[in-house]
Formats: sequence, structure tokens, C-alpha cells
Amino acid sequence: MKSRRREFLKTATMLGSGAILLSETRPAHAGQNDQKPTVPADLSQNSTLKTIHSLRSIHGNFTDRPIPDEALQAILGACVRAANASNVQSYAIIVVKDRKKMEQICGYSGSCLLLFCADYNRIKAEAQTMGYQFDPGNMEFFVTASTNTVLAAQTAVIAAKSMGIDSLLTNGIHRGDMARLWTLLDLPETHCFPIIALVLGYPTAEPPFMMGRLTGTGVIHNDNYHHLTQAEVGDLIQKYDQPVEHLALGEGWGAKGYKHYLDWYFKEWTSRNTGGESQIFHVLKRSGFVEATKG
Repeated sequence: MKSRRREFLKTATMLGSGAILLSETRPAHAGQNDQKPTVPADLSQNSTLKTIHSLRSIHGNFTDRPIPDEALQAILGACVRAANASNVQSYAIIVVKDRKKMEQICGYSGSCLLLFCADYNRIKAEAQTMGYQFDPGNMEFFVTASTNTVLAAQTAVIAAKSMGIDSLLTNGIHRGDMARLWTLLDLPETHCFPIIALVLGYPTAEPPFMMGRLTGTGVIHNDNYHHLTQAEVGDLIQKYDQPVEHLALGEGWGAKGYKHYLDWYFKEWTSRNTGGESQIFHVLKRSGFVEATKG
């Protein structure tokens, strides 16, 4: 445990600097869209990269084993070191340990849940106490707070993994009636919006594989944005179909008669989002983050 703790402290220090430098090998003959980021062949020589490349999502199958309070405090201490605009930390992190409550919040449960909210209420209280008016009621403030919040959440994931604790980042908080979150957690009515839930714990079994990631064309753009050619789009569509890439959410799309995985994705998965004003937009307006339009 002590060696893991020392490794974590070294990792957290690197994360707190706000930048991790990766070397990149580029063949002299490679074109812009052939270049892919590379990492050292032996990841064990870099504990930070080894931790990042071992990240995976555990979907609901966590054991009952509790996270030591010392580890939880270390995770919280690391995540608030994430970069944030103007150093105002425009977020709130709610720690939930009741498993039934976790289920109600996001549909999953584990050893612990951290709910990351974009939040300006602490900053508003400071301003009011000092006699200043502060109104974060526009989308610029919301985008800034959301960015700060997600950076903190991802840093928590990396910190947890460095100590052997797995995780699930989920937007299940945005499904169903979101009003339950305000009831369950007594959230402020204005200028507080739940961004992401992080479930932490230890898996009941090892996942059979790690999900793949696109790393080149269409994701990495050098110098300028690269607009995809039809051939490049076709290659990307085919890549999702290849089981060895592990990019698809599942393998049942073929049995349903779809030619490509993305046929299933666009026809079934994304069709769950119906037209009209979304619940998220409605809640954002109620929370005061959307500017009133002038008639």
C-alpha cells in the first residue's frame, strides 16, 4: 500500500502542473493525417502514462469493498488540483456513500459516488458578503464552469486508478426526471448544474477487453482543421465494424441486419433523443445559466 501511495503522490504532482509532455515520433514521409501520437514502448518507465493507458469503465459490477477514507481524501485532494479558469474552482463535489442513494442518482452504485456540479453559489456568497454583485447568469459562465468541473472529474479518475480503484463516469444523472437530484441532494436552485457522476470502487470481475479509441485522422488535426475526404470517412465507418478495434458499444448490430455498426448507432442509439426542447436546456434555463432572449 505504501508503494502505491508514493506512486500516487508522484502522479498527482505531475497532474497538478497542468501539463504532461508526450514525445511524438513522426516519419519524415508521413502526411498530416497519417501522424498518430506515440507513447514509450515500455509504459512501466512512466507511471503517469501507465495509469492513463490502464483506464477503463466498470459498468455497475462493483464489489461491496469500501474505499479507505485515506484513499478517498487523496482522490479529492488531487482532483481539486486540476487546472481551472481564474482559480475560482467553479464546481461543487458531492460525496455519496449510500448505495441506494447512488442508484437513485445515476442508476449505478459502487463504493462511493462523486457528483461533480458546475456551481457558482460559493462564489456568489463570497461576493455578497463583501458587498459586491456577481451574476454568473450566461452561457459563457456555464461553459467555463463545465470545463473546470470535467477537468476535476477526470483528474479524480486518474488519481483513483493510480491507487488501484476503478471507476465509471456516467451521465445517467441526466436521464429520467432530473428534479430528483435537487430533492435527493438539496442542490441550490440557481447557478448549480450536475455535470457528471463518478462511481468509484473495485470490479467484481476484470472486463474482457479495453474499449478502443480513434487516435489519428478525424481526431488529431495538425496546424489546421482537416476536413475529411469521402475516402477517409469510409475508412472510419469500416473501422467501427472491426471487432478487434473495440470501438462499438456492442456486437449485436450485425444480427439485427445492419450493414455497419454506425447504421445501428444513428438509427437506434441516437434516436432516443427526441426533438424539441431538451430537459437539460429546460433545467439550465431554470438554473439561470441561459440568457433571456429579447423579444
